[in-house]
Amino acid sequence: MNVALLGTGLLGEAVAERLHAAGHSLSVYNRSAGKTQRLRQLGVAVAPTAAEAMSKADVVLLLLADEAAIRAVLLDTKNRSAISGRMVIQMGTIGPAESRSIQAEITRLGGRYVEAPVLGSIAEAKTGTLLIMVGGTPEDYAEWTPLLQTLGSDVRLVGPVGKAAVMKLALNQLIAAEMAAFALSLGLIREGGVDQDTFMEVLRKSALYAPMYDKKLPRLAKRQYEQPNFSTRHLLKDVDLFLAAAQQARLSTEGLQGVRSLLTGTIAQGLGEMDYSALYEQVDPGEGTHR
Repeated sequence: MNVALLGTGLLGEAVAERLHAAGHSLSVYNRSAGKTQRLRQLGVAVAPTAAEAMSKADVVLLLLADEAAIRAVLLDTKNRSAISGRMVIQMGTIGPAESRSIQAEITRLGGRYVEAPVLGSIAEAKTGTLLIMVGGTPEDYAEWTPLLQTLGSDVRLVGPVGKAAVMKLALNQLIAAEMAAFALSLGLIREGGVDQDTFMEVLRKSALYAPMYDKKLPRLAKRQYEQPNFSTRHLLKDVDLFLAAAQQARLSTEGLQGVRSLLTGTIAQGLGEMDYSALYEQVDPGEGTHR
C-alpha cells in the first residue's frame, strides 16, 4: 500500500519505521527536515513538500502535534488539491470539535476522514502493539483496520468521528493525574526517610498500582528526563484539550487545574521538551533530607 505520513516527531518516526519494515511504500514529510534524517538513512522516501508526499498515496496518516499543525501542513492552500480522493487518518491528539471540523473540511475537498488516536509511545509503535481508538463509520473502520493492525494489537471502533478523540483525552488525563499523584507520594516517601523499595513493594501488591509507576521510577530516582517518549509540552497541550472538553460538559476540573499548574511550572523551568515525569521537579524541588 502507498502511504503518506505527515509529521515525523517522536511517535511519527516510530510509526514510519514500523510501516517501512512491514513493506509498505512510504513517503514522509516534516516541516523540520532534520527530523527526517534517520528515516532517510533507513531508506524511507522523504518528500520536500506535503503535496509531493501525498501525490501517489492511497492513504495519508497525520501524526502532527495539534490542530494548528494539521491546518498548516495538510490544509495549506498548496496542499488541498492532493486531498481529493484520498483517505486521511488522523492519529494525533486533538479535541473532538477540532476533529469534526477537520473532517468537514476534508470532506468538502473531496477526501475521506477517520480519526485513530493511539495509546502507547515509541516502543509500542515499533513493535506494533499500540492501542488504537477509531472514530469513523463502520465501513471505513473495516476497510482500514488491516493497515492499522500493522501498528496496533488492539484496534477498535469507538463510534463516529469525535468519539475516539474524547476517549483519547480521557486516557491522557489519567496519564497526567497519575503521574502527579505518584510524584507527590514518592516525594513524601523520600523526604520522610522511608525506604523507597519497601514503599514500592507494598504499592505493587495493592489495587493502587499502575505499571506506569515502575516505568517512571528510574527517571524520578535519578532526576533524568532526557530522551522522552512523551514530552511535558505535549502533555500540557492534551490537558488543556481535556479541560476545554470537560468544561463544555459541565464537569468540575478543579483537581486537574492543580496538575496543569505543575506542568506549566515544569515548562517554566526549561523542561518542556523533557519527559513529562519531569513534573517531579515541581513536586519535590530537591532540597530535602534524602540528598
